[in-house]
Amino acid sequence: MAQTPKSLVSKLSKRGPHKVLRGDLALAGQPGVVYTPAEGFNLPAVAFAHDWLASTVNYAATLEHLASWGIVAAAPATERGPVPSHLGLAADLGTTLDICTGVRLGPGRISVHPERLAFAGHGMGAGVAVLAAARTARVKAVAALFPAPTAPSATVAAARIDVPGLVLAGANDVDSLNSDALALADAWKGESLLRVVDKGSSAGVVEGRRLLGFLGVGGSERRTQHVTRALVTGFLLHHLTGDKAYASFADADAHFPGTHPALRDETDDTLDARDAAAHHASAQIGQLLGR
Repeated sequence: MAQTPKSLVSKLSKRGPHKVLRGDLALAGQPGVVYTPAEGFNLPAVAFAHDWLASTVNYAATLEHLASWGIVAAAPATERGPVPSHLGLAADLGTTLDICTGVRLGPGRISVHPERLAFAGHGMGAGVAVLAAARTARVKAVAALFPAPTAPSATVAAARIDVPGLVLAGANDVDSLNSDALALADAWKGESLLRVVDKGSSAGVVEGRRLLGFLGVGGSERRTQHVTRALVTGFLLHHLTGDKAYASFADADAHFPGTHPALRDETDDTLDARDAAAHHASAQIGQLLGR
């Protein structure tokens, strides 16, 4: 009997069956971290980009969670200052995947399949993942979690991406100037899925303390993290491994507990790439002041 979306979310929100190893990407010349299953050949891999003023430490549990489900998860630890280069971080995402596919990981019993690759990111990093995907044809999927505006515009770049995209937004900030979720989903050239996390916010994805905490910017939300991890894990397992058990994560009509469809005004038209770019320009001040 096929598992229901409810049972899949419950299953994938919990730690997977694999023992997890942690490694240092700096040993291969790229500052960052990598989490892998303890063993396995031809594994899928995802390179993950952090939000503005966040670090890889703020996503350790999420990266470990993905690895526990058999996905090599690596994150560059660069562009962490107040004025980051989005293109620089996008280039580092590509380098991170090069390391994952070109270097034997762990104690020699781990390898990544060169055709089972994805980019993902959160906040600023979600936009960066889109920029990175638009520059290469080697990834099979992109997961943009609570995307924020980038320069150059990720919404313009999305119009060049053919591979499936998952766009997550928080119910508390989906229609704010700091969110590019609607614009990205509308501009995506290939198949895109936009899901809104109930009562969730972008800040809730970040684990532990972050630099902006002293300003009162929101803290971690365990429920948001659990739902987000389940959706991303299922989406990547389906698109990177072809496992039909997770096919519902690619179904726009599937309903997953803890999420709901984005509500749009029926009189609003979807955004084309130029409209999306205008949205991006108007959001820059909000990003600098509020993120």
